[in-house]
Amino acid sequence: QVQLVESGGGLVQTGGPLRLSCAASGRTFSIYTMGWFRQAPGKEREFVAAIRWIAATTYYADSVQGRFTISRDNAKNTVYLQMNSLKPEDTAVYFCAAQFGYRSHIDPRAYDYWGQGTQVTVSS
Repeated sequence: QVQLVESGGGLVQTGGPLRLSCAASGRTFSIYTMGWFRQAPGKEREFVAAIRWIAATTYYADSVQGRFTISRDNAKNTVYLQMNSLKPEDTAVYFCAAQFGYRSHIDPRAYDYWGQGTQVTVSS
């Protein structure tokens, strides 16, 4: 079992920054990939970014490439999502997720554990 707790969401103006954190506990030694997803009202959950836990290889959705940065602190078992140049269309509930084993980093069905989500609202 892995427990994930997100923090850092809130209200920000267009163009502003925000940093999300996701603290993992439990069987963290089994984590292969950590990902961030988001879900806006009436829309499906979509991939935002992912990082391979050991190699630190990163992946981004085209919509956030160049604006968002995913990173991790292995000692703290924490993954971060630094979001810059935020846009109103970035408004959503953001979830972090953990994956055991090498699988698709984009497909939410390939993740084993999920946090409760944190709301990000970007005002225009």
